[in-house]
Amino acid sequence: MNARSGGTAPIGADWFDPPFEVLEPDVARAPVVFNSPHSGRMYPAGFLAGSKLDPHALRRSEDYYIDEVFEDVLHLGMPLMRANFPRAYLDVNREPYELDPMMFADPLPDYVNTGSVRVAGGLGTIARVVSETEEIYREPLTFAEAEARILSLHVPYHHALSQLLARARETFGVVLLVDCHSMPSSVPSTSATESTSRPDIIIGDRYGSSCSCEIVDMVEHQLIGMGYSVSRNRPYAGGFITQTYGRPIQAMHALQLEINRALYINEANLEKHRGFDQLRSDIRALVANLMDALPGLLRTRQAAAE
Repeated sequence: MNARSGGTAPIGADWFDPPFEVLEPDVARAPVVFNSPHSGRMYPAGFLAGSKLDPHALRRSEDYYIDEVFEDVLHLGMPLMRANFPRAYLDVNREPYELDPMMFADPLPDYVNTGSVRVAGGLGTIARVVSETEEIYREPLTFAEAEARILSLHVPYHHALSQLLARARETFGVVLLVDCHSMPSSVPSTSATESTSRPDIIIGDRYGSSCSCEIVDMVEHQLIGMGYSVSRNRPYAGGFITQTYGRPIQAMHALQLEINRALYINEANLEKHRGFDQLRSDIRALVANLMDALPGLLRTRQAAAE
C-alpha cells in the first residue's frame, strides 16, 4: 500500500499537509475507486479566526471518519482518495465556481454559477452555512480568496481523481467510482419537538443515470441482507462528483453511499462508538462481494446493451 499526495496550499499557508491523498494498494485487483471528499479535518488557523463558529460547530459539515470506514478497500486491492481540507473550507462535490454572491464584498464574474439550488441553500463550493442555518463567516470574502481555494484545491483534486479513474478504466476496460459520505441520523421536522429519522444507508445513482442498475441492485441487496435499512436517491441522489464521473455509456459508473452517522459515532461529541468496527467490517464484506460479482454484473450489462 502506498500514498500519493497532491495539490498545493494557498500562498502563505502551510496547514494542509497534504491537501489530499491517493492511497493505493500494492496491486490493483478490481476496477473500483473509492473517494471520500468530505472527511477532511485539517482546519487552518486563519479560517477559524474568520469564522463565527467554534471548531466543533464547523465540524458538523464533515463526513466524520468515513475515510476510515472504507480504508479496508486498500487491502482488497482498490484505491481510496480522500481530502484532508474540510468541506466547510471548500467543497469538491460542487462545480468549481458555484458561489453565493451575498458572501462576497466584490462582484462575481459572469461565469460563476450563482443560481443553483445548492447555492440557495448556503452550500456552494465555498459554503455559507453548516447545519443548514449556522453562518460561517464574520465578514464577507473577496472573490480572490475564493479563487485561491478553488485553484489550489478543487482543480488539483479533480485532476487527480480523473487520472485515477482513467487509469483504472485503461487497466480493466471499465471503472466504478464509489463516492463515500455520511449524513445526520435525523432531519428536523416542522414540529419543534419532533425529528424525522433517516434510513441507515442511502444509495445515490442520479435516479439511474450514473450507474448500471445491476450494480446498484446488488449493493442494495447486500446491505439489506446485512440488516441495514436502505433507500435510493432521496434525499441524496449524488452531487457534482457522481453526476460528472458517472457515464455508463463510456464504461464509467458512479454511485454515492450516504451512511447514517448514528451507526458508528456519537453525534453529540463526534466520538466513535462500538458500532464503528461493525460498520467497517460490513463495508469490507460488501466490497469483497462486489469484487466477486462485478465481472458478471458488467457482462450482463454489456449483453443487454448489445
